[in-house]
Amino acid sequence: MIAVAASDRQPPQSYWHQNTAPDLRQLTVFCDFDGPVVDVSNRYYATYQISLAETKAFYQARGINLPIQMLSKEQFWQMKQNRVPDVEIAMRSGLHREQIDSFLERVIEIVNQPELLKKDRLQPGVSWALALLHSQGTRLVLVTLRCQSQATQILRNHGLTRLFSGIYGTQNAQAAYQNYTQVKTQLLERAIREQSCLTGYPLSAWMVGDTEADLLAGKALSLPTIALTCGIRSHFYLKQFQPTCMQNNLLAAAQYLLENLKNQG
Repeated sequence: MIAVAASDRQPPQSYWHQNTAPDLRQLTVFCDFDGPVVDVSNRYYATYQISLAETKAFYQARGINLPIQMLSKEQFWQMKQNRVPDVEIAMRSGLHREQIDSFLERVIEIVNQPELLKKDRLQPGVSWALALLHSQGTRLVLVTLRCQSQATQILRNHGLTRLFSGIYGTQNAQAAYQNYTQVKTQLLERAIREQSCLTGYPLSAWMVGDTEADLLAGKALSLPTIALTCGIRSHFYLKQFQPTCMQNNLLAAAQYLLENLKNQG
């Protein structure tokens, strides 16, 4: 069963199957999409490469030869993980002043184009992690800044929608790239409220994510948090937000949560 939140301003449409009353001990996991479930590093790096090349070509056509120094994927992703501003990434790539503006505008324009979206891949072990949690009665709820239709389609392509009790996303294609903490908090708050109403019981819940937006949203709503280091933020960067715990990936997080639930039982 899936609840789909089509925007962060309007109530979501819901499609619920009739189930028996849930176990009072049932665990609910609110999980981010980009990073924990999907690896976006190839798309982000390709976006950087294309935008940089197009910026160089634009100026070259006007007789200006830019001293471009394209970063390797490892260099680029390390900077993204440590939240180096995009302006600084552009500067380190050889751009200055209005050249940076042209580059960043192009990044925003193309990052969600269909051909680049095809570069996204499921993180290793994700299908196993989700199936493991679901098999143990965990209620899985996706809370993402990704455009809802994109997230739902990717999950459907991999046969994973059936594992989720709810999918909450936005209609803003740029929200995930910009990583707005306030929007994430609003989405998570609504997901908690609606899932609590559906179960009829207070939720025993965690927030799992790979960015400061996930951790700050979870903390704002009094949820314990798990920071994953497989996404767009490094271990060092995430540590400063003091998550309840840190794990390498979603499978490790799933194993931790189930062990934690077992110990509580």
